[in-house]
Amino acid sequence: MKKNYTTTDQLITKVTAWIAAIIGVLLLIWGASSLWDLYKYEETNDAQVEEYINPITSRVTGYIRKIQYEENQEVNEGDTLLIIDNSEYILGEQEAEAALMNAQAQIKVLESNEETTRRIAKVSEAQIAAAKAKLLKQQQDHERYSKLFKAESATLQQLENSKAALDVANAEYLSARSNYEASISKVDDIKSQKGVYQAEIKRRDALLGRNKLDVGYTVITAPYHGKMGRRTIQQGQLIQAGQTLAFIVDQKAGKWVIANFKETQIAEMHINTEVEIVTDAFPHETFKGKVISLSPATGARFSLLPPDNSTGNFIKVVQRIPVKIVLTDSKAKIDKLRAGMNANVTAVK
Repeated sequence: MKKNYTTTDQLITKVTAWIAAIIGVLLLIWGASSLWDLYKYEETNDAQVEEYINPITSRVTGYIRKIQYEENQEVNEGDTLLIIDNSEYILGEQEAEAALMNAQAQIKVLESNEETTRRIAKVSEAQIAAAKAKLLKQQQDHERYSKLFKAESATLQQLENSKAALDVANAEYLSARSNYEASISKVDDIKSQKGVYQAEIKRRDALLGRNKLDVGYTVITAPYHGKMGRRTIQQGQLIQAGQTLAFIVDQKAGKWVIANFKETQIAEMHINTEVEIVTDAFPHETFKGKVISLSPATGARFSLLPPDNSTGNFIKVVQRIPVKIVLTDSKAKIDKLRAGMNANVTAVK
């Protein structure tokens, strides 16, 4: 039985056919585009924006006197972040300075003693010359009295007196020599003591320098231009040496992206490969970048406990290779990004 189609049915059939044809063409274009993208690009959503985030730590122990920054505040290199009470450290510096001055004064005393002892040694040296001359005279007198006594021109008493005078002169000469040698020995002792005090001065000077460093460490400054993180300390709080006080983001070092590509995706990836980056925070904005380095090992190998497939049942898991990407857009555009943001990275093969 022949069916009769109305004009409306014919119109609906034509529209349906056109819609089906359009959908088919769109699916064909989408499929071709997807195949082209798979052929030309490598993509991963395992990527994050990175920056250097460094801790600000205290090098001394003490109470916080003043905090001069707020959360999320931009700071310049050398800006004072906080001040620690330095009363005890100033007292330590003054004590070390007084000890250094005392050691320096001891050196001056020793130098004065050395000069005095040298003069005494010169006097003793002159006394040696006088005693030697006297001894020579007494020797000559004794020799004359000995000859006279043999010739019976002098008495035994005169000979004995000359011998006694000779012995006294010899003793005075030896005494003068001993005094001179003692003075020279004392000069050497003073020189040795000076060496000890000079070493003590160096030690005291180093100790004073250490105390001055401690006083300087009570003022904590920003190491570079950056932005402060969350503030967790309060005025009057006791902090310990080595304690982390805050975190600062190094804006001078710039930002980059670490993209973790599968090991099957990096066969044709190389340095200077151009990439496009889309972040979750700015889904309608594309950032440009280029690959500057590929990790020498998979991310798992750098973990605290790297996997060892030989210790148990082996299950093959596709590993990921961290790829470092530098952003090449303008600074104003890059400044919108924050460390830790998730990103999708597309790399040209």
